[in-house]
Amino acid sequence: MVKVATTSRRGGSPRGGSRVGSGRKRAPANRCDPRHDKRPTLDERVPVHAMLRTVDTVPRLRQRRIYRAIRRVLQRCLGRADFRVIHVSIQRDHLHLIVEAQNQLALTRGMQRLTIIAARAINAAVGRRGKVFKFRYKAKQITTHRYANNVLAYVLNNWRRHREDVRSTAALDAYSSGPSFTGWTKQRRRWTSAETWEPLPVSPPRTSLLRVEWQWFGLLDPFFRPGPLEASRR
Repeated sequence: MVKVATTSRRGGSPRGGSRVGSGRKRAPANRCDPRHDKRPTLDERVPVHAMLRTVDTVPRLRQRRIYRAIRRVLQRCLGRADFRVIHVSIQRDHLHLIVEAQNQLALTRGMQRLTIIAARAINAAVGRRGKVFKFRYKAKQITTHRYANNVLAYVLNNWRRHREDVRSTAALDAYSSGPSFTGWTKQRRRWTSAETWEPLPVSPPRTSLLRVEWQWFGLLDPFFRPGPLEASRR
């Protein structure tokens, strides 16, 4: 006969009840998006800076086959009235996006759709399966003229922040929408180093902040090397 160990509730039970250390563990403090905080409401006049970071097993994003895959993803986003990608920057392990959306729901759905099709496209391009992005997108609303100027400089010159320009002879990052941007302080005959380069397809801005008001603080220097964005937010 098999004996089963039992313990009375009063004496403490190995199952059930409250115990020290029980329950779901808190996420690490350095996790990009540890808590799914509620997104703030969004006005259609306010653009958004969004960022997607890849998991460690995804290859370097700054390669031609992934560039072409992301380019096709952006083409599928064109023509939408409720969600528009205005600028993009492809870095080694993350994507920067400046987007406009009709409201918070349109932003959420637009970013979810973009994340899904981008993950599939990247996996197909490199012949892998599985998760591509670490967490849901990080987003910061662009609410002032100065911050709009700072974000544009940060995103379009982000390759200089990560020293990707060191081995390049190009003035602008071919892995961004920078070559299509017309708000630079200097104009050069040749912006990129790739002869067969095709620009990343993005939508023209509709918000006043991205069309006109960012220029109140000056045009952008193509050779500016950004520091931390939060340090220059105001």
